[in-house]
Amino acid sequence: MEQHTLERLEYPPVTELLSRHARSELGRKLALKLSPTSAPAVVQRWLDQVRQMRGATEAFGLPPFGGVHDVRDLVRSAVPPAKLEPPQLAELAETLAATAEITAWFKSLGPEYDVLHRLGERLGDHSAVAVEIGRSIDARGQVRDDATPRLARIRASIEEARHHVRVVIDRLLKSAAVQRMLQYPNATFHEDRLVLPLRAEHRGRLPGIIHRSSDSGATLFVEPAEAVALNNTIITLTAQDHEEVSRILWTLTQLVHVNAEAILATLDALAVVDLVVAKVGFANAFRMVCAEVNAEGVVRLRGARHPLLMALRHDAGQPERAFTGVVPIDLRLGEDFDLLIITGPNTGGKTVALKTVGLLALMHQSGLPVPAEEGSCLPVFDRVLVDIGDEQSLQQSLSTFSAHLGHILNTLARATPRTLVLLDEVCAGTDPEEGAALGRAVLDELLRIGCRTAASTHLGALKSYAYGKRRAENASVEFDAQTLAPTYRLRIGEPGTSNAIAIAQRLGMSGRLVSAARGFLDQRHQDMVRAIQGTLDSRRRAESARRQAEQARLDAATRQRQYEERLQALRQKEADFEAWRQRVISLRPGDRVRVRRFDREAVVVRLQLQKQQVVVSSGNLELELPLTEIVPQDG
Repeated sequence: MEQHTLERLEYPPVTELLSRHARSELGRKLALKLSPTSAPAVVQRWLDQVRQMRGATEAFGLPPFGGVHDVRDLVRSAVPPAKLEPPQLAELAETLAATAEITAWFKSLGPEYDVLHRLGERLGDHSAVAVEIGRSIDARGQVRDDATPRLARIRASIEEARHHVRVVIDRLLKSAAVQRMLQYPNATFHEDRLVLPLRAEHRGRLPGIIHRSSDSGATLFVEPAEAVALNNTIITLTAQDHEEVSRILWTLTQLVHVNAEAILATLDALAVVDLVVAKVGFANAFRMVCAEVNAEGVVRLRGARHPLLMALRHDAGQPERAFTGVVPIDLRLGEDFDLLIITGPNTGGKTVALKTVGLLALMHQSGLPVPAEEGSCLPVFDRVLVDIGDEQSLQQSLSTFSAHLGHILNTLARATPRTLVLLDEVCAGTDPEEGAALGRAVLDELLRIGCRTAASTHLGALKSYAYGKRRAENASVEFDAQTLAPTYRLRIGEPGTSNAIAIAQRLGMSGRLVSAARGFLDQRHQDMVRAIQGTLDSRRRAESARRQAEQARLDAATRQRQYEERLQALRQKEADFEAWRQRVISLRPGDRVRVRRFDREAVVVRLQLQKQQVVVSSGNLELELPLTEIVPQDG
C-alpha cells in the first residue's frame, strides 16, 4: 500500500495504538511495522487467527509472555570466536523457557482452535538449549560455581585461599603493635591483593611488599609477607577461573550459533503470536469486530467509528465516551451502486466519513478488527487511492488546485475494478462551473473503471449527478436546522443542502432579505431542489425497507451462528463423555484416579459397572462412589 495513502488516512497512529497492547518487545516492533496486504487469503487467515485467539483468551486467559525478550540481535551475534556474555545467555535461556510455556498453552487448546494450532506449530522446541545454558548460567546472569567440575575445584580453591588470607590479615589487625603502625584499622584491596594502610614513618617495620602510596605520601599500602604466597595463589587460580569461564562461554556461544537459524525462526513466530494477542487487546479496548471478507467488492459498514477519534476520548480518561462521544456512520458501496457522492456543509463530517471508510479498509487488510457493528463486511482492495486535504507542492511550484488535479489524474491512471478511491472536495479550488464540469468527467471515468468510489463535494451542480447514473448514489451529512449544527450522521440516498438561507433566517435575517435571497436563486437550481425533494420520501421509504431487510438477515445469521455454536459444544461434550467412558471401562484394580468431590488421588479397588459404581481406596478410607465422580489419571 502506498505510503501516501497510509499517511493521509493516518494509519501509523493506529499501529502505534496497536503496539501498546503487545506483551513483548517482539510484538511491539512487529505491530509498528504492520502494513496492509492485498491478498484475500492472507487477510482471511489473519482475521481467523484473531477470532480464535479472542475466543481462546476469553476461555483460558492470555498466553504466558512473561520472560520473553527480543534476543534476535544477540542470537545473530553468536558467531565464534565472539562469545556471548553470561547476562546475554541468561536472557536467551529465559526467553526459550518462556517459549516452552507458550507452546504448552497452545497445546492445551482443543481441536476447534485449528488456526491457532497451526500458529503454535511454528514455535520450535529449544528446551535442550535452555537447559544446557541453565546448567552453566544462573537466572542472575552469573556463571554457576558448578558449571563444570574443573570450575568447581578452582572456585573452591580460591575460596580456601581467601579464607587463609583473611585469617592472616585478621590476626595482624588484632595485634596491638601492628595497630599502632596503621593509618586506619582496616585492610583494603590493591589489584585483588589484600593490603594494610601503613603510616609512612613506619616504613620497613611491617615485613611485606609496598604496592603503592597515597597521594599525600603519608600512607603506604603493604601486602604482609605472610599473605604474599596466598595472594599469588589466588591470582593464579583467578586466571584459571577466567580461562575456564571463557571456555564455557565459547561452548555455549557455539551451541547458540549452531541453533541460531531455528531460534530466530521461533522468535519471529513469537512476534507473530504476540501481534495476534495485541490485535485482540486492541479490539477489546475499542469494541471492534472482525469484518467479513467480501469477495464481490461490497463495502458494508454498520455503526462505523473513526478509531483515532475514539482513542482521543479513551486516552483522555473517558473510555465510555470513546463510544458514546463518536457518532457512528452506516456506509455501503458495491451493492446497488459503486459511486457515493457525499454533500453537506463544511465541518459537517464529510472528510471524517471518507477517512473512516478508508482507514477501516486499511485496518481490515492488516488483519485488524474494525470499530463497527457485527454484519459489517469489506473487500480486499488491490490499492486505496486518496486525495484528501491540501497538498500544495512547493517543489514543483504547483497551486493547490494543480496538486489536487495531479492526484486525481494519478488515481485515474492506476485505478482498477478492485480499487477503493476516496476524493475529498472533488475538483474544488477553481471556478465552480468548470470545477463541476471536471468533476462530472472524473466521476464518469471512475464509474467506467468500475472501482469503488466515495467523493465529497460542496458544488451544488454535482448534487444532481447521481440521479442520472445507474451505479451512483447521493449521501449527505445530516444538519440540525434547529441547533444550526451538524449531527455528523451520514444519510445515504439524500443529497445535502447548504442550508445557508435557512441558517440566515434563524439567525434573525429579516423576511424581506430572505425572500430577496431566494429570488436571486437560479430557476434551474430551484427546479432541481424541488425535484430532489420530490424523490426523497420514496427513497427514504426504500432505505428504511432495505435496513429492515438487512437487520432481518443479520438476526437470522446470528441465530444460525448461535445454533451452530451450541451444536458444536454439544458434540464436543459428547466426544469428551465418550473418551471418559472408554477410559473408565478400561480401568483395572490398582489404577490411579482422581476423586472429583474431594480433588484427591485414590486407587481403584473394584469396579461395579452394572451399578455404575466404583470402590476406591484413599489413605485409610474405602469409598463407594458413582463412576461420574472419578477421573482416570494418565500413566
